[in-house]
Amino acid sequence: MALRHAVLAALIEGEFSGYQLAKAFDVGVANFWYAQPQQLYAELARLEKEELVAGREVAQEGRPNKRLFRVTDAGLAELEAFTVASAKPAVIRDDLLVKVQAADRVDTAALVAQLTERADMAQAKIALFGSLLRRLRGDRTEEEFLRHGDRIGPYLTCLRGVAFEQENRDWCTRTIAVLEERRQARARH
Repeated sequence: MALRHAVLAALIEGEFSGYQLAKAFDVGVANFWYAQPQQLYAELARLEKEELVAGREVAQEGRPNKRLFRVTDAGLAELEAFTVASAKPAVIRDDLLVKVQAADRVDTAALVAQLTERADMAQAKIALFGSLLRRLRGDRTEEEFLRHGDRIGPYLTCLRGVAFEQENRDWCTRTIAVLEERRQARARH
């Protein structure tokens, strides 16, 4: 997947400024695709040049004008072509896993601190995604929303984000417990 497809998918929600798109990425899209704001602005410019998105200038009183972007028919066709193409399997590339791989030969105190920080970050994301899920479904139950909701794509990707972060948290917690138990056992001997 390229950033272009993540941007197009985010823009099918409606018309957004670059700033609003960056915020949408921070909250919803970041659970499966991360991008810096400057990457988003550069991608919007490329997409507009390729006529996959259309931008328009909006005058604002007391503030600089802003540009709003929306997906064009060509952009929807690009997204459709991406959707039907085979998906590549995901792979894990995580420096924390490399550090844990070396746990038998290094002092694990710093590693435990990093695992604790990662578990805390995962828990914060779980809470954020939980509030986003509640906002998306409104007063409906999850089952009702999934059966009758207007746009379930963001909801389903957010559910994946929750599951991913729960697994991250649980793995970090278990790894901390194992490393601490082994450290204590070595200290006793």
